[in-house]
Amino acid sequence: MNLKDRLTGFLEPSEIKMLYKSFDIVGDIAILKIPERLEGKGEVIAEALMQIHRNVKTVLCQVGPVSGDLRLRELRWLRGEKRFETIHKEHGCLFKVDLSKCYFSPRLSYERMRIARQVKSGEVIVNMFAGVGCFSIIIARHSGAKKVYSIDINPAAIHYMRENINLNRVENVVEAILGDSKEIILSRLTGAVDRVLMPLPEKAYEYLDYALMALKPTGGIIHYYDFEHTKKGEDPIANVADKVSKKLSDLGVAFNISLARIVRTVGPRWFQVALDIFISDRRDLCVGGGRGEEEVNGYIGMSNR
Repeated sequence: MNLKDRLTGFLEPSEIKMLYKSFDIVGDIAILKIPERLEGKGEVIAEALMQIHRNVKTVLCQVGPVSGDLRLRELRWLRGEKRFETIHKEHGCLFKVDLSKCYFSPRLSYERMRIARQVKSGEVIVNMFAGVGCFSIIIARHSGAKKVYSIDINPAAIHYMRENINLNRVENVVEAILGDSKEIILSRLTGAVDRVLMPLPEKAYEYLDYALMALKPTGGIIHYYDFEHTKKGEDPIANVADKVSKKLSDLGVAFNISLARIVRTVGPRWFQVALDIFISDRRDLCVGGGRGEEEVNGYIGMSNR
């Protein structure tokens, strides 16, 4: 039985139609979005959800969008145990998180393992926006990575990341670092890594220069994420790839976008897009200006080499 079926007889048919189809379950906590007109029925909706999903012990309502530099969402308790902390299991890894203090999305599960499966033995990696360490720890557990520098600007995220590193016994691989990733790269990681993760769409384009700086002079891989709003008939993948291609060409690096995909839809005509970018040489990197000799005329599978 789904949630709408379970609420038949408790809500009017017109009210049931207003309900959002999806919700998140993180560990034993469910997070709902409830339309404004149904806010007074929040406890009824939460109770129905707990009856369907017996593993859920707490139901929270998201009352605002993900916002701010720390990517937090405003949450209100609805039903069950009054708490925001839980332990989520994913791909054999455990992640402890306080959802009121740290960003966490179970909807990136496929993406996290997709990246982990690409990592080769002995790689050194930097995760520029690591949160509580999901990408970093899954990579450490499911690949032969030598080192994962795991950076976040949120002290609470770093606190939980360190707990998660210990929970998953990856202390010898993952290093939690508190700070702004561009400053960390400039101070200690310039030219040091084989692969860069940029799982913060709001900041990735702004920080792309620093991702390039982190790569070894002979190049490496950048996993880039962005949000794109499209008009009718536009291709969000093409828009993001073209924007990134222009910037990389302006910086004078040799690159190839080997994969581009829509990760998920985040709103009407709003998409999260992922690019896997192979940088074959960054020795001519020209941060802040200087156009490459060749123009990029396409995106997926095209390059300026």
